[in-house]
Amino acid sequence: MTSKPAGDETADLTKAIQEGGNSPIDLTRTLEAFLAKYPQSTQRGQIMLILARAAIDLKDDRRIVKYGEQALAASPDDMLILDRVARSLLALGGKENAGTSLNFSRAFERNIRKAPPPTGADAARRQDDRDRGLARALVYQSRAQAILENKKEAERLAGEAFQAYPSEETARAWSEALQANGRLQEAIESLADAFAVPDARALEADRSADRQKLGELYRKRHHNEKGLGDLILAAYDRTSAMVKEREKRLVALDPNLAATDPLQFRLTGLDGKALTLADLKGSVVILDFWATWCQPCRIQHPLYEKVKERFKDRRDVVFLSIDTDEDHSRVEPFLDQQKWSKTVYFEDGLQRLLQVTSIPTTVLFDKQGRVASRMNGFLPGNFVEQLSERIQNALDEK
Repeated sequence: MTSKPAGDETADLTKAIQEGGNSPIDLTRTLEAFLAKYPQSTQRGQIMLILARAAIDLKDDRRIVKYGEQALAASPDDMLILDRVARSLLALGGKENAGTSLNFSRAFERNIRKAPPPTGADAARRQDDRDRGLARALVYQSRAQAILENKKEAERLAGEAFQAYPSEETARAWSEALQANGRLQEAIESLADAFAVPDARALEADRSADRQKLGELYRKRHHNEKGLGDLILAAYDRTSAMVKEREKRLVALDPNLAATDPLQFRLTGLDGKALTLADLKGSVVILDFWATWCQPCRIQHPLYEKVKERFKDRRDVVFLSIDTDEDHSRVEPFLDQQKWSKTVYFEDGLQRLLQVTSIPTTVLFDKQGRVASRMNGFLPGNFVEQLSERIQNALDEK
């Protein structure tokens, strides 16, 4: 059984955290001083976690490894720390670090693969994050195997990383592994992929370095750059097709993935039917964002119904009930219990686009589909009059 920290230790730890504030540098300094004073602190595991995350913010590879390894001893499935420790060990170099990195990156990969497929709101974004994480784990393993002189395994892992997530980084890693195995032409083609692949995260400096290296390798094999342009164009066509195919799979998870305008959104109803917001253009649309766990939403609901009653004869006023619960299975029983209408739609990512960060929130679109009003929370005393007035103002606009 873990004993509670002594009073002086607790006070000193509180002081260290307060003095560190929001600065990773100051927090690292104060907590390291605390650990020097209390090396056997009962809070050591939590402190290591804080220090590891501060080191990640500071991009301090030595401290990421030092504190991250100790944090993982207590929390072995912390995905962020697994990721960064595996990468920092490679940055520090050496076969011993490569072997340790291999163990952590394998654990990182296992955790990703065993996680259930994402569903519901934000499924596409979470699947994209998952695939990128898997590709990083495989790249770390490839580079570790290269340091350990397991060149064939390094090549296999890099190729698998590129298939998992075609990007500049994975294509470059595959090119490096192919070159190490003497497969120069394939290495050139993979580096052309790195240069040409549509990748919004690629830095211009990295693109420039890829182009320079590509030219060097091409001249080494062909003695000049004749035909290099055609090779780059072929790489662009090849990688663009891969990226588009990947986007199609993500859109199948979330049809709103590429939506940048609320009117582009398609919302799923509780009954499974879809509503395209663009179909409502020409009407004043009121979106009521709520959740089953939200007590103020329950207080607001009868007031909201009063507003709906005022405009019930207006065909150009549409009220939409938008549920924000992560667990959709809770919604229908809640509606039955509260005796609310079941004409409800799930937010399907619209909450993030409209930056709805508090519940309840009411968003009003004018007839052109523009946000005309926004009410974060509500005041029971004047909610009905306030919302009614804003709807009428939107109706009166020419």
